[in-house]
Amino acid sequence: MIGEFDIPGYERVLLCKEPLVGYRSIIAIHSTLLGPAVGGTRVWNYQNDEEALKDALRLSRGMTYKNALAGLPFGGGKSVIIADNKTLDRQSIFRAHGRFIEALGGKYITAEDVGTSVRDMEYVSKETNYVAGTSIQGGDPSPWTARGVFRGIQASAKYRWGNEDLADRTVALQGCGSVGFKLAKLLHGAGAELIIADYDDERVSAVLEECRARRVDVAEILQVSADIFAPCALGGIINDQTIPHFKFELVAGAANNQLLDEKHGVELKQKGILYAPDYVINAGGVISGSVYLTDGDATQTVARVDEIYDTLMLIYEMAATADISTNVAANQLAEERLAWAAQVNQ
Repeated sequence: MIGEFDIPGYERVLLCKEPLVGYRSIIAIHSTLLGPAVGGTRVWNYQNDEEALKDALRLSRGMTYKNALAGLPFGGGKSVIIADNKTLDRQSIFRAHGRFIEALGGKYITAEDVGTSVRDMEYVSKETNYVAGTSIQGGDPSPWTARGVFRGIQASAKYRWGNEDLADRTVALQGCGSVGFKLAKLLHGAGAELIIADYDDERVSAVLEECRARRVDVAEILQVSADIFAPCALGGIINDQTIPHFKFELVAGAANNQLLDEKHGVELKQKGILYAPDYVINAGGVISGSVYLTDGDATQTVARVDEIYDTLMLIYEMAATADISTNVAANQLAEERLAWAAQVNQ
């Protein structure tokens, strides 16, 4: 069963249901101007369909911009499955998801996101070939996401302080999941001092075992004094309530949709905080999947992920020259590339 929303600016937005297995999702295709829409599948226990729709729309638009700025031959899309991650029948749910993706005929290719895994993508692959991130199709993207964020932090440090060396810089890391844990290890290896927070005690323990770090409460992480804030949990963390408490010089992390509203990027600028636009700095995972989908190899993946450094430096220079916030500069650059593609495709 499929219901369709008519959303201006989006190519297709579908409400998908398979009641017999308890499957309910929204698949949002924002743009296929640059190629098939690529974006992960997220599982979250949304309060209602409206909340899920809002998340899918923001995430899919972000994927369009992310892919455009990463120079990838793909558009942007996203799936959100409305479910309790602890209780769902994963094989039934993800095979149902695969059937709906297959019905789109290649317009949308999915992969992992929050709440999903390589195993889940393998269930999807039993029903469709339009999936990446299985054990034989690129694998876990989190190491590449973490690498891209690390390189982005180095670029941000270079721009702010004139040196990318992170030794003795303090990083407040929010979220110790798959990406956050790997980022913590990279930062620790570079000599950074870590302050960490996560609701999950096991995740925190894993970081504490591997890295020199200090744990604080989840609420406290937003108020500590640190050189860098690395949000690696869910989005909307930069908002009217949190910004007044920030005592950071840089915000650079892996979470999607870090700004609750675009105005909050402007407020960070006014507060003198350099912000690495999330869909730029966290593009490592989709870059790795893209390289796989276009028959590339690991060497190409490293090179393409490391280009995040250069893209951020370009955005910072654009923002400074135009006296605009970095999120506005990133949006403008992405829209310029999409407009160019539209002209070429006419």
